[in-house]
Amino acid sequence: MEPVLSVKGLGKSYVRNRFSGARTLGDGHANLFSRRKDGGGKETFWALRDISFDVMPGEVLGILGSNGAGKSTLLKILSRITAPTTGEAILRGRVGSLLEVGTGFHEELTGRENIYLNGTILGMTRSEITQKLDEIVDFSGVAPFLDTPVKRYSSGMVTRLAFAVAANLEPEILIVDEVLAVGDVAFQKKCLGKMKDVTSEGRTVLFVSHNIGSVRQLCTRGLYLKQGELLLDSPDIDEAVFQYMHSGATELAAQWHSEPEPVSFDCFTPRAFYLADADGNVLDRPAFADEEIQVHLEYHEQAGSNVAAGFEVSDAVGNVIFWSYNSDDYRFAQTANLEERHEYTTLPVNCLNSGEYTLTLVAGIHGQRSLLPVRESTIKLRLEVEGNKQRATHLGQRRASIIAPILYWREAN
Repeated sequence: MEPVLSVKGLGKSYVRNRFSGARTLGDGHANLFSRRKDGGGKETFWALRDISFDVMPGEVLGILGSNGAGKSTLLKILSRITAPTTGEAILRGRVGSLLEVGTGFHEELTGRENIYLNGTILGMTRSEITQKLDEIVDFSGVAPFLDTPVKRYSSGMVTRLAFAVAANLEPEILIVDEVLAVGDVAFQKKCLGKMKDVTSEGRTVLFVSHNIGSVRQLCTRGLYLKQGELLLDSPDIDEAVFQYMHSGATELAAQWHSEPEPVSFDCFTPRAFYLADADGNVLDRPAFADEEIQVHLEYHEQAGSNVAAGFEVSDAVGNVIFWSYNSDDYRFAQTANLEERHEYTTLPVNCLNSGEYTLTLVAGIHGQRSLLPVRESTIKLRLEVEGNKQRATHLGQRRASIIAPILYWREAN
């Protein structure tokens, strides 16, 4: 069987200017013209380098990598938005792309007109698009606004309509970037279900998302990119996820401090984030599941901002175990009213299975906005959990489950 997509030696470079010492607008303009004149101050940056892989019809390929790994650049080349610097990408069939909110939409045209425009770009006839129109509109949920210019749509409405068009106009290859994160939870589930239907019909999906759960649920194969290079092409999506999640494992520790360069997220400035034992000492060793593990957080909060801070706990392959925010405890939230905060909580004892876990710092203002969304947070801790120290030896073994709580049994009367 012939691959539906063949990528051979693909590379993409950009030329970027480097200016230094410009302290004023006039200095900046002076530097700009002097650089143009002598051609200096430029460097070549490779967003992708020597990427090669094949994709067979019906495969669901998850593309993994941190921000700046080259994922979006790769998808833009495959979508024919930009041309490669080296190598080639051969696509056999129509391509439907959903890379950014509103990609391919004309904001002055109505939703209905954009459906026909996108269908035409995909190579469909007007009658073919008309046959699919009701299905697209029903899936998107924007029927009351179908004849309203897209510029008046919310970002969520644009996302819903764009996905409905891309998925329902029957492209042989469907390319989806992180854009689904804009939609609500219900629509994300609906999109995942639609992509499963697409693959069951023998069409191919290329999927990029920081939501590891969605990647594992949908994809059968994984590519792992790092700094523009292909580090792993695995037929097992769990292996690709594992390598991606552990790519920075040696860099993660049980403590994080902002010095020497403090970072600030609007009205929230984290100072320290660390794991500790029952005595408050930094936990620089594997922990036992039956011991007290404290999570400490120090930060500055702008007066009156009402920040909710916390963390997400995920396992080695990205399964989210649980979240915790300091605002969950309403008694604590009502009594704490300080700008400089040092808080801690304790992880549930006898709950975590043996294995490695990542704690990711998150923060937001309840009911309004996220200050540090989990998929953008780079403030992470590593926790290794061993078996139970005080229990029988059979509790020291890893159980075949995500968590391993010890439930207490009693004799019934």
